Amino acid sequence: MNLQAIQEALREIGADAWLFYDHHYRDPIAYRILGLGGGLHVTRRWYYLVPAHGEPKKLVHRIESLRLDSLPGQKEEYSSWQELEAKLEQLTAGATRIAMQYSPRNAIMYVSMVDAGTVELLRSWGKQIVSSADMVSRFEAVLTEEQVASHYKAQALLDEILAAGWKQIGERVRSGGTDEYTMVNWLKEKIEQAGMITEHGPNVSVGPNAADSHYEPSPSSSRAIRKGDFVLIDIWSKMAGDPNAIWYDITWTGVVDREPTEREQQTFATVTAARDAAIKAVEEAFAANRPIAGWEADEASRTVIRNAGQAEWFTHRTGHNIAIELHGNGAHLDNLETHDERLILPMTCFSVEPGLYYPGEFGVRSEVNMITRWGKAVVTGKIQRELVRI
Repeated sequence: MNLQAIQEALREIGADAWLFYDHHYRDPIAYRILGLGGGLHVTRRWYYLVPAHGEPKKLVHRIESLRLDSLPGQKEEYSSWQELEAKLEQLTAGATRIAMQYSPRNAIMYVSMVDAGTVELLRSWGKQIVSSADMVSRFEAVLTEEQVASHYKAQALLDEILAAGWKQIGERVRSGGTDEYTMVNWLKEKIEQAGMITEHGPNVSVGPNAADSHYEPSPSSSRAIRKGDFVLIDIWSKMAGDPNAIWYDITWTGVVDREPTEREQQTFATVTAARDAAIKAVEEAFAANRPIAGWEADEASRTVIRNAGQAEWFTHRTGHNIAIELHGNGAHLDNLETHDERLILPMTCFSVEPGLYYPGEFGVRSEVNMITRWGKAVVTGKIQRELVRI
C-alpha cells in the first residue's frame, strides 16, 4: 500500500478519508490497493480507514484479529454487532466526507462493492459517502513504463499471429475446409507458442455468428468457414509469467474469396469512422491537456453511428479499460450501458471498439487499443482500414 499516494489522492478530491471494508472477499479492489494479496481466510467483517491526514485505523473481529496486521495504523477489535457499530462510529469520528467503493445509483457498477446497509449505517451518523471510482482508477489502472512495454510486446506478437491466422483460414478453405472452433484452437496454440496467455478465447465468428458480439464457438456450435463467408476475429493476449503484464485486445473482419458487398463496405466504413472519431476525441483532449471522461469518448463514436441512422444496431459501449485484467478498473468508453464519468487518466490503456450487428446476417466490429501519456494519446497497434480479403 502506498499510504502517501492514497492520502494525496484524498486531498485532491476533498475527501476526509477512504474507508475500505470487506467480508468474504466481496471487494477484490480493496485487497489489491491495500496490498493484502490473496489467500487470507476472511469470514468476518473488517474495516480500514485511511484519513487524508494522519495515521490509518483498523477494525477487525477478534477471531480474525490478525487479518490487517500487515497494514500500518491503530487496531480495534469487536465481537458483537453492537460493539462493531459503536467502534465503527468511533473509527470514523472526525471524518464527514468518506470515499468508499460506492457509485450513486450504481452508475459505475464496476466499483460498487459496498452494500447498501453499510452506507445507511454510516449516513445515520451524518457521513457523506462519495465514490472512490476515480481513485480506484488511479491505483488500479495507471500503468508503469514496464507495464506499457509488456503491452507493446504482446501487441507485436499478436498482430503477427492474427495476420497469419487470416492466411491460414484462406489456405484451409481452399484445400479442404475448416471451421470456427478449429481456428480458435489454432490461434490459441500460436499464442501459447509465442509465450503468451489468453482467456476463454479468441473468438472466430462466421456470418450470422458475427452478429453476436459475445459469440464463443464450441465443438457443438462451430460453423464451417467456406468461400464467400464473412468472418470476424476477436483476439486478445498478454505475456505469460508476468502477473503485472497488460493485455492487448483487437478485433478485425474480412471476407473469404470474394469482394465485400456494398452493404458490408458501408457498414465497415460507418464502424471505422465511429472508431476514428473516438480516437480523435481522446487524442485532441490529451494534446490540449483537457480532461475527458469515458462517456465523452463513447459519445464521439456513438454520434457517428447515430447520424448514419444505425444507432439501434450498436448495442454495447465503445470501449473498456485494459490493465492486468482484460476489463480493468479504469474508465470505460461508455455512455450506453453506463454513464461513465470517470476521467481517462494518463498512463492508462483502453480499447476503442464500436460495432454494428445485424441479427441473422453479419456484424462488424473494429477494435484497437490506445495508451495515454501526459499530453499525448496513441493507438498501440495496426489499424484496420479495409476489410481483409482472405
